[in-house]
Amino acid sequence: MKKTIRKNTSSTQLIGLYPGTFDPITLGHTDIILRAANVVQKLVIGVADNAGKGPLFSLKDRIKMVEDEVAKLDTKLDIEVRPFKNLLVHFATEVGAKVVIRGLRAVSDFEYEFQMAAMNRKIAPELETVFLMSSDKYQFISSRFVKEIARLGGDVSPFVSDRVLKHIARKID
Repeated sequence: MKKTIRKNTSSTQLIGLYPGTFDPITLGHTDIILRAANVVQKLVIGVADNAGKGPLFSLKDRIKMVEDEVAKLDTKLDIEVRPFKNLLVHFATEVGAKVVIRGLRAVSDFEYEFQMAAMNRKIAPELETVFLMSSDKYQFISSRFVKEIARLGGDVSPFVSDRVLKHIARKID
């Protein structure tokens, strides 16, 4: 299941991988995607099939939401959305990525991400991890909080696009 949303014809592309569960994709995620355009020529968004996290949305729904959000972005970045369920470093090799893009919101994110990056580096030394700090206006947004607020009847419209908001409304109601 591979779908290229935007295409760049450059022959020597630096391919980045932005992995996550995107359950659901938030404005913070799309901010990182847009900022990754300054780092890589092609971005593969890897939507993790991780049932252990108990996602609200099915893998198919999460992929659709990510594709819809990417299609609306104002960027010339070559973006591909793909599901994965294997080890991140193996998926990175599979898609030809040399860089893993990770967004950081707070110091607490850094500790976990630092450990993950070190482990990935040990397994695949050729793979670099690039941390992008969330923009100030998105630092507090997490998919987990969005789901919790929505389940408890709160307004999540400041944190997700109108398209994602409709998916959440259908799922929560």
